[in-house]
Amino acid sequence: MSGLVRRGEATADGVGGPGRAPAVRSFAPQRLRLRALARAELTLLGRNRSAVVTALLVPLALPFTVRPAIDQIDLRKEGLSVGPVMLTAAIGFSFLFAVYTSLVSAYVARREELVLKRLRTGELKDAEILVGTALPAVCIGLAQALLLAVGCAVLLDAGVPEAPWLTLLGLLFGLLLSAALAALTAAFTRTTDSAQVTALPLVLVSMMGSGIAVPADILPDRVAAVCAFLPLSPAERLVRAGWTGELSASGALEAVALALAWAVVAVFAVRRWFRWEPRR
Repeated sequence: MSGLVRRGEATADGVGGPGRAPAVRSFAPQRLRLRALARAELTLLGRNRSAVVTALLVPLALPFTVRPAIDQIDLRKEGLSVGPVMLTAAIGFSFLFAVYTSLVSAYVARREELVLKRLRTGELKDAEILVGTALPAVCIGLAQALLLAVGCAVLLDAGVPEAPWLTLLGLLFGLLLSAALAALTAAFTRTTDSAQVTALPLVLVSMMGSGIAVPADILPDRVAAVCAFLPLSPAERLVRAGWTGELSASGALEAVALALAWAVVAVFAVRRWFRWEPRR
């Protein structure tokens, strides 16, 4: 796929351009191109053991590490129950580690290896390259979220969601924003070794302020009001509200509007600042 070039453009070997035979165009549907790119990215992901551990095991293990801290909180006083709180935390960890941190490393690694630059010489559009690279991590995050939802419903007596459409919206927004923020973070990350460092601020802020490691209900009112505007806060709010059914229609619209606003800002920032070649 990477060997195909746009008409009039030079290949990596310097062949092509004006005056030469027209480059062969690919008529494969966009869906097939994305599938091929996602399959290649999944193969590369499987070869990186540290990335596999981060994407697969960390989101499943971390909720158990915060359980002792949650048990020390008087959830009944705050009108909470352990099931929805743990479910929200578990899905939030999937956003952060299965999608966000793993994709930051993936985007930086593909850029430094000149994979992204070679892909741009072919038929793939910029958006297709970014989406195809993100698909394996997003699918892993979605599968983990569904698995964790079933596990919390069975093991923690979380019950069934009262408003499943809100939980679905929260999942979609969370996965989209995690992928878009990963591409944006990669734009400011110089090397693969520094990827974990540049991803750390958003991870810590989201864990403490977006209702992942610490329920937003127990935060001081002013702090909670500020943290409600963090990128992953509306997605986490929708996920939990879908399970408890305690969010009003106006509250749900506010969360959806905020999530959409963050998605638009993140996509615009990626289009503006994403780097396709290594910094020299």
